[in-house]
Amino acid sequence: MVHKIVAELVGTRLIVWTPKDGVTIYRQGFFGKPVGIPKPKPDQDFSAPLVLDMMEALYLQEKERIKVVDTKTKKLVARTRLMKLAAVTYKNFELGYSVYRDLRDRGLIVTPGIRFGSDFAVYEHGPGIDHAPFIVTGRTEKDKMGPFEIVLAGRLATTVRKQFTIAVPKKNKGKMDYLAFRWFKA
Repeated sequence: MVHKIVAELVGTRLIVWTPKDGVTIYRQGFFGKPVGIPKPKPDQDFSAPLVLDMMEALYLQEKERIKVVDTKTKKLVARTRLMKLAAVTYKNFELGYSVYRDLRDRGLIVTPGIRFGSDFAVYEHGPGIDHAPFIVTGRTEKDKMGPFEIVLAGRLATTVRKQFTIAVPKKNKGKMDYLAFRWFKA
């Protein structure tokens, strides 16, 4: 039987209290943030709890790498409860999670992109190994983006030396289209 790592649901965050398990999860794809270590190195051991955000926890639960336990009752937390909590916590959660899951399933490292003005920053190898070459924002097929928004996003992306990318789920679920912008000097 495979040992599933326990993540405890505390509010809208999940905590892996056992440092050894936290290191294991972190090294499986740079999941979470160890408490008190702002930029852990890829091979760094740490003796602190690991904090997962809701998207990471849902993905790890879906892949059966963790089991989620309620901090008060100590009972297993169903995926449906996590999904409901995430939907309240994140704006456009379903769209964001579909993008997150697709990127992760492609073997990419995905972190929050708020500091870049996007939904996600996407790495090929991981923080501390390379810089995130992409910033990704999820949109639906019905969303409209005017020229002002595109120029604004493009200017921001070039300022931080990243490629601005829009992820759009296709109508047949499970597929995603990516629209990447390249900027050039005239």
